[in-house]
Amino acid sequence: MLKKINSKYITVLIHIFVWALLFILPHLFISSDSRNIQPGFFPSSWFIITNAYHVGLFYLNAFVLYPLFFNRRKWWIFVILIAGILAASYYLKLFFTKTYYPEVSVDLWAHRVLFFPAFAFLLVSTIYRSITDKVSRDKKKKEIFAEQLSVKLKFLRSQISPHFIFNVLNNLVSLARKKSEQLEPALIKLSDLMRYMLYESDEKKVSLRKEVEYLNNYINLQELRFGHDVAIKTNISIGEDGAGYTIEPMLLIPFVENAFKHGMSIDEPLIEINLGIERGRLEFDVKNKYDDTGKEGKDESSGIGLENVQSRLALLYSNEHALTIQKENNLFHVHLIIQLT
Repeated sequence: MLKKINSKYITVLIHIFVWALLFILPHLFISSDSRNIQPGFFPSSWFIITNAYHVGLFYLNAFVLYPLFFNRRKWWIFVILIAGILAASYYLKLFFTKTYYPEVSVDLWAHRVLFFPAFAFLLVSTIYRSITDKVSRDKKKKEIFAEQLSVKLKFLRSQISPHFIFNVLNNLVSLARKKSEQLEPALIKLSDLMRYMLYESDEKKVSLRKEVEYLNNYINLQELRFGHDVAIKTNISIGEDGAGYTIEPMLLIPFVENAFKHGMSIDEPLIEINLGIERGRLEFDVKNKYDDTGKEGKDESSGIGLENVQSRLALLYSNEHALTIQKENNLFHVHLIIQLT
């Protein structure tokens, strides 16, 4: 709101400066003494009075005629009105000059001075209004696009939370059935995950360090659940270089979640997760073995995570990411590169 007010003040100041310059120029270059006026020329007082009239024409066209007729495709009415105003302006100024400045010799040059300034002001006014309208339309389009983007991102994030919570609760149910001593630390990890999801994931961007902590908490939770039943290899390090970068919240977790979801249905499950950053370039690798025989069951939520994150990457990092997903030799491999800011 403050930015909009400041923009209006700047526009008003620019208008005042231009018109002030216009009214000062006659005093600088034209004599104010009508007795020293050469034939065909006008005194500075004449220009000041007529310029005030021209300024009125400028705003009449910019804020009344152009919006009412030209923008509504009634261009022929607009052309007729402009032609009528030009003719009326010429005869009005001619009458004014002969009445109040009889010493001015109205020759060919004088007739040009009587006609063309009004034409110039109306032309500049039309160009000014067309440019401001275009700027306004472009700004409105950007605002609408930003609002649509925001709504879509909120929808995508809302998809993540229930889907993710559903899987985590399944993990806890498994621990409870086993009456595992790991249930309590698992609940603590879950509370950390929920805190991040509820209070920090609504931000447009979060620090990369927080996203990595969230990722580690999820991996630790899965390690508590599966224990030695799965070989989990992780190498997640952002170092000091990654401390100052931000990222879209909950952007990386769907890849890891997908690895655990589909990589645990084989006899010797293996999951590898690597994350590193150098000069703002984040590289993220997730690998998991999977069953390519088609025997693996799928629920209704299968695939939501990957489709979701691909949509978010396209919206937020359209030209700043590269995502490769490969399936080969019973190995599902995700490689993601993001240029962070």
